[in-house]
Amino acid sequence: MPKIIIAGAGLGGLAAASCLMQAGHEVEIYEQAPALAEVGAGIQISANAFHVMRHLGLGDDLLRLGVRPGAYVFRLHDTGEVLQRFSLSAEHEAQHGAPYVQLHRADLHELLAAKARSLKSDVVRLNHRMASFTQNAAGVEARFDNGAVARGDILIGADGLKSVVRRQLWGDAPATYTGDGAWRLVVPVERLPEPRLDPVMSVFMGPGGHAVCYYLRSGSLLNFVGIIETDDISEESWTLRLPWEKLKADFAGWHPAIQQIIDCGDKDQAFRWSLHNRAPIRAWGQGRVTLLGDSAHPTLPYLAQGAVMAIEDGAVLTRALGMAGNIEDALKLYERNRVERTARIVEQSTFNRALFHLPSVQAMRDAFANRNEGEDRNAWLYSYNPLTVELV
Repeated sequence: MPKIIIAGAGLGGLAAASCLMQAGHEVEIYEQAPALAEVGAGIQISANAFHVMRHLGLGDDLLRLGVRPGAYVFRLHDTGEVLQRFSLSAEHEAQHGAPYVQLHRADLHELLAAKARSLKSDVVRLNHRMASFTQNAAGVEARFDNGAVARGDILIGADGLKSVVRRQLWGDAPATYTGDGAWRLVVPVERLPEPRLDPVMSVFMGPGGHAVCYYLRSGSLLNFVGIIETDDISEESWTLRLPWEKLKADFAGWHPAIQQIIDCGDKDQAFRWSLHNRAPIRAWGQGRVTLLGDSAHPTLPYLAQGAVMAIEDGAVLTRALGMAGNIEDALKLYERNRVERTARIVEQSTFNRALFHLPSVQAMRDAFANRNEGEDRNAWLYSYNPLTVELV
Protein backbone atom coordinates (compact mmCIF):
# COMPACT_ATOMS: atom_id res chain seq x y z
CA MET A 1 0.00 0.00 0.00
CA PRO A 2 1.36 3.47 -0.86
CA LYS A 3 2.02 6.01 1.88
CA ILE A 4 -0.18 9.06 1.39
CA ILE A 5 0.52 12.62 2.51
CA ILE A 6 -2.47 14.95 2.77
CA ALA A 7 -2.03 18.72 2.96
CA GLY A 8 -4.95 20.13 4.92
CA ALA A 9 -7.12 18.83 7.78
CA GLY A 10 -10.42 20.36 6.74
CA LEU A 11 -13.56 18.33 6.14
CA GLY A 12 -12.30 16.93 2.83
CA GLY A 13 -8.83 16.05 4.06
CA LEU A 14 -10.12 14.32 7.19
CA ALA A 15 -12.82 12.38 5.34
CA ALA A 16 -10.34 11.24 2.70
CA ALA A 17 -7.83 10.21 5.36
CA SER A 18 -10.36 8.02 7.12
CA CYS A 19 -11.53 6.41 3.88
CA LEU A 20 -7.91 5.69 2.95
CA MET A 21 -6.87 4.37 6.35
CA GLN A 22 -9.98 2.21 6.59
CA ALA A 23 -8.86 0.67 3.28
CA GLY A 24 -5.42 -0.09 4.75
CA HIS A 25 -3.32 2.87 3.55
CA GLU A 26 -0.73 4.64 5.64
CA VAL A 27 -1.71 8.31 5.89
CA GLU A 28 -0.22 11.49 7.36
CA ILE A 29 -2.14 14.80 7.40
CA TYR A 30 -0.27 18.09 7.64
CA GLU A 31 -2.30 21.09 8.82
CA GLN A 32 -1.10 24.68 9.00
CA ALA A 33 -3.26 25.67 12.00
CA PRO A 34 -2.02 25.25 15.59
CA ALA A 35 -5.20 23.38 16.58
CA LEU A 36 -7.96 21.51 14.83
CA ALA A 37 -11.02 23.72 14.64
CA GLU A 38 -13.64 24.73 12.11
CA VAL A 39 -15.31 28.09 11.59
CA GLY A 40 -18.55 28.71 9.81
CA ALA A 41 -21.99 27.57 10.81
CA GLY A 42 -24.42 25.23 9.09
CA ILE A 43 -23.58 22.53 6.61
CA GLN A 44 -25.78 20.15 4.65
CA ILE A 45 -25.08 16.49 4.02
CA SER A 46 -27.32 14.99 1.35
CA ALA A 47 -27.55 11.28 0.59
CA ASN A 48 -24.61 11.32 -1.82
CA ALA A 49 -22.23 12.20 1.05
CA PHE A 50 -24.16 10.43 3.81
CA HIS A 51 -23.28 7.11 2.15
CA VAL A 52 -19.63 7.87 2.95
CA MET A 53 -20.40 8.96 6.52
CA ARG A 54 -22.24 5.70 7.08
CA HIS A 55 -19.31 3.79 5.54
CA LEU A 56 -17.05 5.44 8.13
CA GLY A 57 -19.39 4.50 10.97
CA LEU A 58 -20.57 8.08 11.56
CA GLY A 59 -24.15 7.88 10.31
CA ASP A 60 -25.78 7.59 13.73
CA ASP A 61 -23.69 10.49 15.05
CA LEU A 62 -24.84 12.72 12.21
CA LEU A 63 -28.47 11.87 12.90
CA ARG A 64 -27.96 12.53 16.62
CA LEU A 65 -26.31 15.91 16.12
CA GLY A 66 -28.21 17.11 13.08
CA VAL A 67 -31.68 17.84 11.80
CA ARG A 68 -33.51 16.07 8.99
CA PRO A 69 -35.43 18.83 7.16
CA GLY A 70 -38.86 18.02 5.83
CA ALA A 71 -38.47 19.82 2.52
CA TYR A 72 -36.57 22.30 0.38
CA VAL A 73 -38.77 25.40 0.08
CA PHE A 74 -38.27 28.36 -2.28
CA ARG A 75 -40.06 31.57 -1.19
CA LEU A 76 -40.40 35.20 -2.21
CA HIS A 77 -38.23 37.41 -0.04
CA ASP A 78 -40.94 39.74 1.27
CA THR A 79 -44.26 37.90 1.32
CA GLY A 80 -42.93 34.40 1.91
CA GLU A 81 -45.07 33.06 -0.95
CA VAL A 82 -43.93 29.51 -1.79
CA LEU A 83 -42.86 29.23 -5.42
CA GLN A 84 -41.77 25.60 -5.23
CA ARG A 85 -40.92 22.90 -2.73
CA PHE A 86 -39.65 19.35 -2.87
CA SER A 87 -39.61 16.74 -0.16
CA LEU A 88 -36.55 15.69 1.79
CA SER A 89 -36.67 13.68 5.02
CA ALA A 90 -38.24 10.24 4.56
CA GLU A 91 -38.76 10.65 0.82
CA HIS A 92 -35.12 11.60 0.23
CA GLU A 93 -33.94 8.52 2.13
CA ALA A 94 -36.42 6.22 0.42
CA GLN A 95 -35.35 7.44 -3.01
CA HIS A 96 -31.57 7.54 -2.45
CA GLY A 97 -30.90 5.06 0.35
CA ALA A 98 -29.58 7.63 2.82
CA PRO A 99 -30.98 10.67 4.65
CA TYR A 100 -30.50 14.42 4.19
CA VAL A 101 -29.04 15.99 7.34
CA GLN A 102 -28.23 19.57 8.35
CA LEU A 103 -25.71 20.11 11.13
CA HIS A 104 -23.15 22.48 12.54
CA ARG A 105 -19.94 22.53 10.54
CA ALA A 106 -17.86 22.37 13.73
CA ASP A 107 -19.71 19.23 14.83
CA LEU A 108 -18.99 17.48 11.53
CA HIS A 109 -15.34 18.52 11.64
CA GLU A 110 -15.02 17.20 15.20
CA LEU A 111 -16.58 13.86 14.23
CA LEU A 112 -14.27 13.45 11.24
CA ALA A 113 -11.18 14.40 13.28
CA ALA A 114 -12.09 11.90 15.99
CA LYS A 115 -12.66 9.18 13.39
CA ALA A 116 -9.29 9.80 11.74
CA ARG A 117 -7.51 9.78 15.09
CA SER A 118 -9.28 6.58 16.12
CA LEU A 119 -7.67 4.91 13.11
CA LYS A 120 -4.26 6.46 13.80
CA SER A 121 -3.75 8.58 16.90
CA ASP A 122 -1.02 10.80 15.46
CA VAL A 123 -2.40 11.07 11.92
CA VAL A 124 -2.65 14.90 12.10
CA ARG A 125 0.51 17.00 12.34
CA LEU A 126 -0.34 20.60 13.32
CA ASN A 127 1.64 23.80 12.67
CA HIS A 128 2.77 22.59 9.24
CA ARG A 129 2.11 25.16 6.53
CA MET A 130 2.73 23.71 3.08
CA ALA A 131 5.59 25.42 1.22
CA SER A 132 6.41 23.27 -1.82
CA PHE A 133 6.86 19.73 -3.07
CA THR A 134 9.06 17.71 -5.38
CA GLN A 135 8.45 14.32 -6.93
CA ASN A 136 10.25 11.67 -8.93
CA ALA A 137 9.86 8.02 -9.82
CA ALA A 138 10.65 6.99 -6.25
CA GLY A 139 8.15 9.18 -4.43
CA VAL A 140 7.09 12.67 -3.39
CA GLU A 141 8.57 15.04 -0.84
CA ALA A 142 6.54 17.81 0.82
CA ARG A 143 8.29 20.74 2.50
CA PHE A 144 6.80 23.01 5.12
CA ASP A 145 7.46 26.53 6.35
CA ASN A 146 8.74 25.22 9.67
CA GLY A 147 11.53 23.33 7.91
CA ALA A 148 9.93 19.90 8.24
CA VAL A 149 9.92 17.46 5.34
CA ALA A 150 7.43 14.64 4.72
CA ARG A 151 8.10 11.80 2.30
CA GLY A 152 5.60 9.44 0.79
CA ASP A 153 4.27 7.88 -2.38
CA ILE A 154 1.35 10.25 -3.02
CA LEU A 155 0.58 13.88 -2.13
CA ILE A 156 -3.02 15.07 -1.95
CA GLY A 157 -3.59 18.81 -1.89
CA ALA A 158 -6.66 19.30 0.30
CA ASP A 159 -5.47 22.74 1.33
CA GLY A 160 -8.48 24.75 0.25
CA LEU A 161 -9.19 27.90 -1.71
CA LYS A 162 -5.64 29.21 -1.48
CA SER A 163 -4.03 25.84 -2.12
CA VAL A 164 -0.24 25.83 -2.24
CA VAL A 165 -0.31 22.44 -3.98
CA ARG A 166 -2.62 23.68 -6.75
CA ARG A 167 -0.55 26.82 -7.21
CA GLN A 168 2.63 24.81 -7.74
CA LEU A 169 0.86 22.46 -10.14
CA TRP A 170 -1.16 24.95 -12.17
CA GLY A 171 -0.44 28.50 -11.01
CA ASP A 172 -2.81 30.79 -9.15
CA ALA A 173 -6.51 30.25 -9.78
CA PRO A 174 -7.93 33.63 -10.82
CA ALA A 175 -10.79 34.71 -8.57
CA THR A 176 -13.59 36.98 -9.74
CA TYR A 177 -15.78 38.79 -7.23
CA THR A 178 -19.36 37.61 -7.69
CA GLY A 179 -20.88 40.86 -6.49
CA ASP A 180 -22.22 39.10 -3.39
CA GLY A 181 -21.46 39.36 0.30
CA ALA A 182 -22.60 36.50 2.52
CA TRP A 183 -23.78 37.30 6.04
CA ARG A 184 -24.07 34.52 8.60
CA LEU A 185 -25.70 34.24 12.00
CA VAL A 186 -26.52 31.33 14.30
CA VAL A 187 -29.40 32.06 16.66
CA PRO A 188 -30.53 29.94 19.64
CA VAL A 189 -34.12 28.92 18.91
CA GLU A 190 -35.23 29.85 22.42
CA ARG A 191 -34.71 33.52 21.52
CA LEU A 192 -37.07 33.39 18.55
CA PRO A 193 -40.73 34.26 19.07
CA GLU A 194 -43.54 32.01 17.90
CA PRO A 195 -44.50 31.23 15.24
CA ARG A 196 -41.11 30.10 13.95
CA LEU A 197 -40.07 28.85 10.56
CA ASP A 198 -41.00 25.26 9.83
CA PRO A 199 -38.18 22.68 10.12
CA VAL A 200 -37.41 22.85 6.42
CA MET A 201 -34.65 24.25 4.23
CA SER A 202 -36.03 27.74 3.47
CA VAL A 203 -34.66 29.88 0.64
CA PHE A 204 -36.06 33.42 0.52
CA MET A 205 -35.33 35.00 -2.87
CA GLY A 206 -35.53 38.58 -4.01
CA PRO A 207 -34.02 41.17 -6.33
CA GLY A 208 -30.41 41.59 -5.33
CA GLY A 209 -30.19 38.85 -2.75
CA HIS A 210 -31.42 35.71 -1.05
CA ALA A 211 -31.43 34.19 2.43
CA VAL A 212 -31.13 30.57 3.52
CA CYS A 213 -32.51 29.41 6.88
CA TYR A 214 -32.41 25.98 8.51
CA TYR A 215 -32.06 24.33 11.92
CA LEU A 216 -28.98 22.78 13.56
CA ARG A 217 -28.08 20.72 16.64
CA SER A 218 -31.31 18.79 17.03
CA GLY A 219 -33.30 21.94 16.33
CA SER A 220 -31.77 24.07 19.10
CA LEU A 221 -30.12 26.56 16.70
CA LEU A 222 -31.30 28.36 13.59
CA ASN A 223 -28.71 28.95 10.90
CA PHE A 224 -29.05 32.06 8.72
CA VAL A 225 -26.99 32.85 5.63
CA GLY A 226 -27.97 36.08 3.92
CA ILE A 227 -26.54 36.84 0.48
CA ILE A 228 -26.71 40.44 -0.68
CA GLU A 229 -25.39 42.09 -3.81
CA THR A 230 -22.90 44.77 -2.83
CA ASP A 231 -19.99 46.78 -4.20
CA ASP A 232 -18.43 46.78 -0.73
CA ILE A 233 -15.78 44.09 -1.19
CA SER A 234 -14.15 42.72 1.96
CA GLU A 235 -11.74 39.86 2.47
CA GLU A 236 -12.65 36.31 1.49
CA SER A 237 -13.01 35.06 5.05
CA TRP A 238 -15.77 33.65 7.26
CA THR A 239 -14.24 35.37 10.29
CA LEU A 240 -14.71 39.03 9.30
CA ARG A 241 -17.10 40.84 11.67
CA LEU A 242 -19.07 43.83 10.40
CA PRO A 243 -21.60 46.06 12.18
CA TRP A 244 -24.92 44.38 12.92
CA GLU A 245 -26.67 47.57 11.81
CA LYS A 246 -25.32 47.03 8.30
CA LEU A 247 -26.77 43.52 8.23
CA LYS A 248 -30.12 44.86 9.41
CA ALA A 249 -30.13 47.55 6.71
CA ASP A 250 -29.25 45.05 3.97
CA PHE A 251 -32.44 43.07 4.69
CA ALA A 252 -34.84 45.95 5.30
CA GLY A 253 -38.25 45.08 3.86
CA TRP A 254 -37.69 41.33 3.90
CA HIS A 255 -40.10 38.82 5.43
CA PRO A 256 -40.88 39.16 9.17
CA ALA A 257 -39.19 35.80 9.86
CA ILE A 258 -35.93 37.20 8.45
CA GLN A 259 -36.31 40.33 10.58
CA GLN A 260 -36.83 38.24 13.72
CA ILE A 261 -33.75 36.13 13.06
CA ILE A 262 -31.58 39.21 12.55
CA ASP A 263 -33.05 40.96 15.60
CA CYS A 264 -32.45 37.93 17.83
CA GLY A 265 -28.86 37.38 16.72
CA ASP A 266 -25.84 38.42 18.78
CA LYS A 267 -25.06 41.97 17.76
CA ASP A 268 -21.30 41.36 17.88
CA GLN A 269 -21.46 38.11 15.90
CA ALA A 270 -22.46 39.35 12.44
CA PHE A 271 -19.95 37.95 9.95
CA ARG A 272 -19.79 38.69 6.24
CA TRP A 273 -17.73 36.97 3.56
CA SER A 274 -17.14 38.41 0.09
CA LEU A 275 -17.85 35.59 -2.36
CA HIS A 276 -15.45 35.03 -5.25
CA ASN A 277 -15.91 32.68 -8.16
CA ARG A 278 -13.25 30.46 -9.74
CA ALA A 279 -13.69 28.53 -12.93
CA PRO A 280 -13.35 24.75 -12.43
CA ILE A 281 -10.03 23.37 -13.61
CA ARG A 282 -10.13 20.34 -15.91
CA ALA A 283 -6.75 18.89 -14.94
CA TRP A 284 -6.07 18.28 -11.26
CA GLY A 285 -2.85 16.33 -10.82
CA GLN A 286 0.53 15.49 -12.20
CA GLY A 287 2.36 12.26 -11.52
CA ARG A 288 2.05 11.36 -7.84
CA VAL A 289 0.28 14.58 -6.84
CA THR A 290 -3.43 15.41 -7.06
CA LEU A 291 -6.05 17.71 -5.58
CA LEU A 292 -9.20 17.24 -3.53
CA GLY A 293 -12.11 19.46 -2.48
CA ASP A 294 -11.87 23.24 -2.77
CA SER A 295 -8.28 22.97 -3.98
CA ALA A 296 -9.63 21.45 -7.20
CA HIS A 297 -13.19 22.74 -7.47
CA PRO A 298 -14.01 25.69 -5.16
CA THR A 299 -17.77 26.05 -5.21
CA LEU A 300 -20.11 28.92 -4.36
CA PRO A 301 -22.58 28.10 -1.56
CA TYR A 302 -25.71 28.27 -3.73
CA LEU A 303 -26.28 24.51 -4.06
CA ALA A 304 -25.12 23.32 -0.61
CA GLN A 305 -22.66 20.83 -2.13
CA GLY A 306 -19.14 22.18 -1.58
CA ALA A 307 -18.21 19.97 1.38
CA VAL A 308 -20.25 17.11 -0.06
CA MET A 309 -18.10 17.11 -3.19
CA ALA A 310 -14.91 16.94 -1.07
CA ILE A 311 -16.33 13.94 0.82
CA GLU A 312 -17.24 12.25 -2.46
CA ASP A 313 -13.69 12.92 -3.71
CA GLY A 314 -12.13 11.01 -0.83
CA ALA A 315 -14.32 7.96 -1.34
CA VAL A 316 -13.70 7.81 -5.10
CA LEU A 317 -9.95 8.36 -4.65
CA THR A 318 -9.81 5.43 -2.23
CA ARG A 319 -11.62 3.18 -4.68
CA ALA A 320 -9.39 4.27 -7.57
CA LEU A 321 -6.25 3.37 -5.61
CA GLY A 322 -7.67 -0.09 -5.09
CA MET A 323 -8.52 -0.60 -8.74
CA ALA A 324 -5.60 0.69 -10.83
CA GLY A 325 -2.29 -1.08 -11.29
CA ASN A 326 -0.02 1.82 -10.34
CA ILE A 327 -0.18 5.19 -8.62
CA GLU A 328 -0.28 7.41 -11.68
CA ASP A 329 -3.03 5.36 -13.30
CA ALA A 330 -5.01 5.39 -10.06
CA LEU A 331 -4.81 9.18 -9.75
CA LYS A 332 -5.83 9.57 -13.39
CA LEU A 333 -8.78 7.23 -12.80
CA TYR A 334 -9.82 9.32 -9.80
CA GLU A 335 -9.53 12.59 -11.70
CA ARG A 336 -11.28 11.26 -14.79
CA ASN A 337 -14.28 10.21 -12.71
CA ARG A 338 -14.54 13.42 -10.73
CA VAL A 339 -13.79 16.31 -13.08
CA GLU A 340 -17.08 16.45 -14.97
CA ARG A 341 -19.31 15.94 -11.94
CA THR A 342 -17.59 18.55 -9.81
CA ALA A 343 -17.50 21.00 -12.73
CA ARG A 344 -21.24 20.56 -13.10
CA ILE A 345 -21.70 21.33 -9.40
CA VAL A 346 -19.62 24.50 -9.72
CA GLU A 347 -21.56 25.61 -12.79
CA GLN A 348 -24.97 24.82 -11.26
CA SER A 349 -24.05 26.72 -8.09
CA THR A 350 -23.15 29.73 -10.21
CA PHE A 351 -26.43 29.42 -12.14
CA ASN A 352 -28.40 29.38 -8.88
CA ARG A 353 -26.96 32.76 -7.99
CA ALA A 354 -28.77 34.26 -10.97
CA LEU A 355 -31.93 32.21 -10.36
CA PHE A 356 -32.22 33.35 -6.74
CA HIS A 357 -31.67 37.03 -7.59
CA LEU A 358 -34.08 37.53 -10.48
CA PRO A 359 -35.20 41.17 -10.77
CA SER A 360 -38.98 40.78 -10.38
CA VAL A 361 -41.62 38.60 -8.79
CA GLN A 362 -42.97 37.65 -12.22
CA ALA A 363 -39.52 36.60 -13.40
CA MET A 364 -39.17 34.35 -10.34
CA ARG A 365 -42.61 32.83 -10.82
CA ASP A 366 -41.86 32.15 -14.47
CA ALA A 367 -38.45 30.62 -13.70
CA PHE A 368 -39.84 28.16 -11.17
CA ALA A 369 -42.88 27.38 -13.30
CA ASN A 370 -40.49 26.21 -16.02
CA ARG A 371 -38.20 24.04 -13.89
CA ASN A 372 -38.65 21.32 -11.29
CA GLU A 373 -35.74 21.81 -8.92
CA GLY A 374 -36.39 18.66 -6.91
CA GLU A 375 -36.77 16.42 -9.95
CA ASP A 376 -33.54 17.78 -11.41
CA ARG A 377 -31.46 17.33 -8.25
CA ASN A 378 -32.88 13.91 -7.50
CA ALA A 379 -32.04 12.73 -11.01
CA TRP A 380 -28.32 13.49 -11.05
CA LEU A 381 -27.13 15.07 -7.81
CA TYR A 382 -28.50 13.23 -4.80
CA SER A 383 -28.74 9.87 -6.62
CA TYR A 384 -24.94 9.58 -6.93
CA ASN A 385 -23.29 7.08 -4.57
CA PRO A 386 -19.48 7.47 -4.51
CA LEU A 387 -19.10 4.02 -2.98
CA THR A 388 -20.82 2.19 -5.84
CA VAL A 389 -20.77 4.43 -8.91
CA GLU A 390 -19.01 2.80 -11.85
CA LEU A 391 -15.48 4.12 -12.36
CA VAL A 392 -14.35 4.18 -15.96
